[in-house]
Amino acid sequence: MWESIELREIRVLLVLSEELHFGRTAERLGLTQSRVSQSLRELETKLGSQLVHRTSRRVELTSLGERFVPDARTAYDRLARVLEKAYDANHSFEGVLRLGLLSPPSGGGQLIAIIEAFEARFSGCRVEVRELPWTDALEPLRRGEIDVVATRLPLRQPDIVVGPVLSRDTRLLAVSRSHELAGLAEISFEQIADYPVAALEAIPGFPPELVEELIPRTTPSGRPIRRAHEVPRTPSELALLIARGRIVHPTTRAFAEHWGHPNVVYVPIPDMPRTSSGLAWSRRNGDPKVREFVRTAGEILQPRAVA
Repeated sequence: MWESIELREIRVLLVLSEELHFGRTAERLGLTQSRVSQSLRELETKLGSQLVHRTSRRVELTSLGERFVPDARTAYDRLARVLEKAYDANHSFEGVLRLGLLSPPSGGGQLIAIIEAFEARFSGCRVEVRELPWTDALEPLRRGEIDVVATRLPLRQPDIVVGPVLSRDTRLLAVSRSHELAGLAEISFEQIADYPVAALEAIPGFPPELVEELIPRTTPSGRPIRRAHEVPRTPSELALLIARGRIVHPTTRAFAEHWGHPNVVYVPIPDMPRTSSGLAWSRRNGDPKVREFVRTAGEILQPRAVA
């Protein structure tokens, strides 16, 4: 049955071997977890052997999987390049690649290096960077006004593909300089429930899964995290609400570095899970410039462990 193996099944295994997590694999491939599991089962059935051992807590390659994956990756990469060359024969790498930034800043420290490497490789193409408004976060991507976006993760939109992770960020609580928490060395995730936060989910067009990641509805013990009545429509409005002491805001170090305000201080939340950022693009966008930009990002990011 091995003759009926499909490229998509190999790709699912290769990404799963890197992530060792069905949820993250599904996010990267723009699939559901059930589809990832189904593709893996189909591949294992066609090979007649188990490649991945999974329990409720852990995912790991079997001994056969450990031997199979390196050979499969080499063969997959070679075939992918052959297919890409055939496709690129009638496509130009000249013009503009439009890169959107979804605030809070989502590029990580390597984004400039990625842009410079891409423009050096394709001298006839330049990268144009645009900041995307919260109230229209992903629609420019869908409308074709933006080719690829650097955004906070996760994104679970069936028409959008999520690619390489650009950065992982520690969590901080932004508070007014006069706030009672401002002088603390750190706070716990549970303490956030004692104060109102911004109702980001009320912003039209802001991805709900991203809101839940940035500001969960509850603490780990199940305490509800209260939402304030004010709804900021821009990062500047959010910073002003924090500075006035109207809200506290669980955010990232990138936000603190980019949106500094003299009346806002940041307190570490060491027990709150770190967030990540990554590249995303429309599933309908077949422009090879997007693929090459993503590939360039992968090459820049690969030598280092994402911090």
